[in-house]
Amino acid sequence: MAEPKFAPSILSADFARLGEAVAAVEKAGADWVHVDVMDGHFVPNLTFGPKMVADLRRATRLPLDVHLMIERPEAWVDRYAEAGASYLTVHVEATADIGATLAAIRARGVKVGLTLNPETAVEAVLPHLGALDLALVMSVHPGFGGQSFIAGSLDKVRAIRRALDTQGARAELEVDGGIKPDNARAVGVRGVSDIVRSCPICVVPDSRGSSATRSPRFRRSSESGSAISRSSSRMSRLPNRFRAKARSSACMRACRSPRAATRSPTFPTASSSSAAPSSG
Repeated sequence: MAEPKFAPSILSADFARLGEAVAAVEKAGADWVHVDVMDGHFVPNLTFGPKMVADLRRATRLPLDVHLMIERPEAWVDRYAEAGASYLTVHVEATADIGATLAAIRARGVKVGLTLNPETAVEAVLPHLGALDLALVMSVHPGFGGQSFIAGSLDKVRAIRRALDTQGARAELEVDGGIKPDNARAVGVRGVSDIVRSCPICVVPDSRGSSATRSPRFRRSSESGSAISRSSSRMSRLPNRFRAKARSSACMRACRSPRAATRSPTFPTASSSSAAPSSG
């Protein structure tokens, strides 16, 4: 089985520097950019809309994996398709007619994704797998960052992987939320195609050319003594001004190398500032 793709969530970046953040993760070797759209209704937090997606589309050649955490997503399919989404993933709980919504996405030439909240039984998505390009398992509650991985999510991953294989369906299987070096390998070996993690390059240069991480979760991990590695060789090719604080690269390596998951790398403590609500 191919190694999982890595889809950093852009929400951990400084919104004033999204273009630089996207360029950084592209140079670092990300496969997709995960875009968390929240409407303040389906989930309590509010992020951004089609205009931001259109701006991101101009800033990168990477596929935009747009996750619609919104009510009535069928009303927004055209807008996000026009903005340049590569994938549009909707929640099974958010639309009254799942089949029609998935068909509307397909009709716009966008790849079709479906996901479910942790409380929703996996049977809610199984009948639709044949219509999908992407099946997303939420391993945290949508709308908030910094949550712990819900262990029961692995049961959903196994069930969907089994159903995809049985049906001969070609949809990719993605997991979003709480992915860290200590659990990434367990997720990867269960047949997951894509892993979403808070943006690994959550830093921007200041006027002196130095950088500060934008992830409060990194600060807490540092204070508790967690060992987070520096980036892989691909990450090291970033421009020096970013001094990449590549927390999530450890997750990427843990999934892609059985040995990497058992190592105890180190990472320097970084000064931090608060971040926008983020995925996982």
